Amino acid sequence: MSCVTDAIKTRRSIRKYSTRKITKKTLNEILEAARWAPSAHNAQPWRFSVLTEASAKKVLAEAMAKAWVKDLIKDDASAELPEKLPARSVERFTSAPVIVVACVTMMEMPKRADDDGQKIERDLAIQSLGAAIQNMLLKAHSKGLGACWFCAPIFCKNAVRKALRFPEDFEPQALITMGYPAEKPKAPTRKPFQDIFRSGYWAEKHSEA
Repeated sequence: MSCVTDAIKTRRSIRKYSTRKITKKTLNEILEAARWAPSAHNAQPWRFSVLTEASAKKVLAEAMAKAWVKDLIKDDASAELPEKLPARSVERFTSAPVIVVACVTMMEMPKRADDDGQKIERDLAIQSLGAAIQNMLLKAHSKGLGACWFCAPIFCKNAVRKALRFPEDFEPQALITMGYPAEKPKAPTRKPFQDIFRSGYWAEKHSEA
């Protein structure tokens, strides 16, 4: 198995970490991998906020938890939420040695005259960010670290933007926790090859009777 294939197949989403610290050199190597991802127009529309200080992680985690609970209540005001729900959410993120908040910015993406064209450019920016995050995950794995990609910020963009004092054009999209693994999760199942790939047309065209 090649090094790349091995990394792809053995990487796991790690949610529990040891207290071992990540050196600045190692962290910079992981972040540098993200910088070399492909991007639409080579615009590199990603921005990353790296949190290592406990106080910054707490501010972010509490802001997201508060927004999350508010949304849960809005969706079902009659539901009884577990009392420890916000605390568990905060603990999950503050216990990670490093948090990387991933954003997109449209500042350097092409400006289109029509709304549909501009929506496409935004899609391209988000796809580009996904490539950068995957680079980061694989590099972290190659350095013996674990990481987990969370979509939480996309549900509370304004709360994240305010908590981290982001510029208005930064659109939070994801959060990556990172550290040395304190668990060894099993590989999740994968759909059969034939269920997700086709050669040529997806479906045969049926002739009309």
